[in-house]
This record gives sequence, structure tokens and C-alpha cells, in this order.
Amino acid sequence: MKGSKNTNYIPNLSYDCVIFGFNGKTLKILILEYHNTGLFALPGGFIKKNQSLKDAVNKGVEDRTGLTNVFMDQFQIFGKLDRSDPAATRRILEGNNEDLEKNEWMMERFLTVGHYALINYEEVDPKPDHLSDSIGWYDIDNVPQLMMDHNEIVEKALEVLRNNISEKLIGMNLLPPKFTMKQLQQVFEAILDQKLRRTSFQRKMLSMDILERHEKLFEGKAHKAPFLYSFKQ
Repeated sequence: MKGSKNTNYIPNLSYDCVIFGFNGKTLKILILEYHNTGLFALPGGFIKKNQSLKDAVNKGVEDRTGLTNVFMDQFQIFGKLDRSDPAATRRILEGNNEDLEKNEWMMERFLTVGHYALINYEEVDPKPDHLSDSIGWYDIDNVPQLMMDHNEIVEKALEVLRNNISEKLIGMNLLPPKFTMKQLQQVFEAILDQKLRRTSFQRKMLSMDILERHEKLFEGKAHKAPFLYSFKQ
């Protein structure tokens, strides 16, 4: 169809990103809501022909969070035959008064490369893209129905995160530069969705030789003040 050819982006390839944050109690993810559609989705996008996949994802995360140099991991390509939803894409384009003929390429079948990002919740001022009404934090156990296979992408990202929780040093991006052992344990408990024994957790973390101990955090009684830690560089 005349005018429908995509000239700027790699054809039939996209990325979607599960952006995890931790608010001190629960694990959360960022979710977009598209203009005038009631459709929810993960932040994602396309890869320009003169751009690497890594640069495209980093730019997408920076645009939505304002942060750079965040922990990012590519975990799976999603390519089920029926994963694309041309009708939903059409609704999004129509809801934003976009030219359907010019953007017909967006309604084709797409393979998407799943990534997850770990960021400090306190540092983020979420920003929607030009097609979205809003972007906001949702508890990991209260994620709405997302378009296409995005709920499956979230589940897979969480599975990978749980399987790599110690090796990836995931707390490095979910916590402030200095944190207490209790805060670190709360991150692990939120991700694993289970309570951990304090003494066993502390023993394991210290045995891994990944933490540097600093001064105590004095908030109440001096004899109960916990030490602050940071991850070794």
C-alpha cells in the first residue's frame, strides 16, 4: 500500500522492557496506558536501522524514567505466531489520530526482545510517551491485563530475576548507594515473595564478600543502630 513502508526502523522487530522498582516494601513495575483505548502495555519500542538494540532499549528506558546507566538484562525473544495484535495497534493509532496508512507497518507481525531493568524507585519521575495517557507504578501482584503477550513477558522477567537474584546483585539498582541489611533483605523478600530468616540471610550475604560495611545508621536507640552497607565495586 502506498505510504505504508517503514523506512526508519528494522522491520518486524521490537523490544519490550519490564522496569522493576522497589519502594521499600513491594516490588513494582512501570506500565503505560494508551490514549483513548483503555489498553495497558509495557514500555517498549522499535530499533532504528542505524541504531543498536542496546542503544534503543537504553534510550527507551531513559525517556520513560529519566535515568541513565541502569542495570539492564536481555532475557528472551518472544515470537509466537499470534502474539501481535493488529486490532489493538489500530485502536492506539486511531486514539491518537495517527495516519493509519502511513503507519500500517506497525500492524504487521513483530518479534520482540524482552529486557528487564532495575532502578531506584525514589529517583524516578515516570514520563509517558507521545501515544500514552500515563505511565505509573503497579505492584507486581496487582498487574492489570496487558495487551498482546505482555503479561507473559512480565512473568518470564520475574522468573529470570528470581533465578539470578544473587548472581546479578540486583539490589545494586533497587536500593540507595548505602543501605541496611534489613533493607537488602526486604528487596530479596519482595522479589522472591517469601519471608527469609534474618540470621541466615545476613550470614549468606556476608559470606559472599560483596558488601562493604560503613558507619551505623543512628535513628533511635544507639545500641540498636544497624550498620550501613554498600556493594563492592
